[in-house]
Amino acid sequence: MGVSRRSLFGAGAGALAAPALLSGCGSSASGRKELVFWQFYAPTPVGGSPDVVKQSQWFTRMVNDWNAQHETKIRLEYVTVLGNPKLATAFAAGEGPDIFLLSPGDFARYYNGGVLAELTPYMEPAAVKDFFAPNMATRTADGKVYGLPMEIEPLAMFYSEPAMESAHLAESDLPRTWDQLLDFGDKLKTRKAPPIMLPNQQGYYQNFTWYPFLWQTGADAVTHGHSGFDSSGARAALKLWQDCIQTGIAPRTSPVPDSDAVAGLGGGYATMSLSGIWTVSAFKYRKPKYRYGVIPLPRPAGGTARTALGGWAFVANARGKDPETAAKFCVWALGSMERDSIQRVVDWCTVAKSDIAPRASALAAGRRSGGYDHPVMRKFADEIFPTGRGEPRYPPVVYKAISDAIQQCEFAGADPATQARLASDTIDAYLTSYRGVQIL
Repeated sequence: MGVSRRSLFGAGAGALAAPALLSGCGSSASGRKELVFWQFYAPTPVGGSPDVVKQSQWFTRMVNDWNAQHETKIRLEYVTVLGNPKLATAFAAGEGPDIFLLSPGDFARYYNGGVLAELTPYMEPAAVKDFFAPNMATRTADGKVYGLPMEIEPLAMFYSEPAMESAHLAESDLPRTWDQLLDFGDKLKTRKAPPIMLPNQQGYYQNFTWYPFLWQTGADAVTHGHSGFDSSGARAALKLWQDCIQTGIAPRTSPVPDSDAVAGLGGGYATMSLSGIWTVSAFKYRKPKYRYGVIPLPRPAGGTARTALGGWAFVANARGKDPETAAKFCVWALGSMERDSIQRVVDWCTVAKSDIAPRASALAAGRRSGGYDHPVMRKFADEIFPTGRGEPRYPPVVYKAISDAIQQCEFAGADPATQARLASDTIDAYLTSYRGVQIL
């Protein structure tokens, strides 16, 4: 649940070289002015799980509060797959939403296409500073804000206490380094225990979960406008994931959706799963009595602790019929210094979901209200989140080059050095003619 939906946005929108006009603002049957908000939470789909219901209620309450106070109304429209094909079709036809959710992986595409409305004019300077800079960086350009994060979702390794006990493994066996991760996987195989789940479906989500392993080595995909991918760090990170798949430590085909650690661990399919903080609320609402724990992502010997900070943001359509009101709504909802705006972020991150609040004021309020008292939430907030870097906003060509390298190493047994070089050549060739927002 939660961040698993990121792949939905990125999957199909890659077909758009540059977004066309969006003009979803219209009028309701009663003649009142209405803005349409596309998202994947509300209204609640039939048969939604308890955590999904909580998230839908948050969206519904937020919009009801706005509509009670403003002449221009917001209408929630549930879009199951934001990027494939409905959003792409809407862009092409000029009939898309006034407000929608955007992940960092798609920021460059929509910003470069002139679709995103600037939000800074409607924000107090104190509110801009209230958002955590590492996470906010991928939603800004030239110091201007174009998206307001509703959450921060760090990654970690979740483990099943029952599976550990069945395999006669103790907390001291949990891996802290890459070598220990491979040794841990060998122990699971020897003891016929469920394996380690790594996201293996090609897409934005797999890249998102792999980036921290690259960063732990000190390497990066893009540095100073050039590719940094043909590096020892990239080769090592590719080799690690290749070893996990090729040796059977991680399954080639996931028995459950890549980001659903509750299904993986709770269903007995895995002893350990690479997933994100959203898993805490998924356990709370779906398997509240299940015993699990979390550790930071293992790192290479001498490497730096790193995680990726994911999460979705509210954005406004700059080319709709009323971009000013759409922008004001985004700020009212998430980016005001008003108490209700701050509390709305707290409620999303600690009640409807389990996330790090993207604002310092909301994180502090969440701590005071007990939202981070759960041992796993506290570990995320105190130990894992501080090591985070915002999810990259790589254009589709850069993302795809990296994704192909990961897939080739994992499933075709390709040479990591060769794949790193090929991906680097593709990235550099693209960057020579790239004109747009800075790639972070």
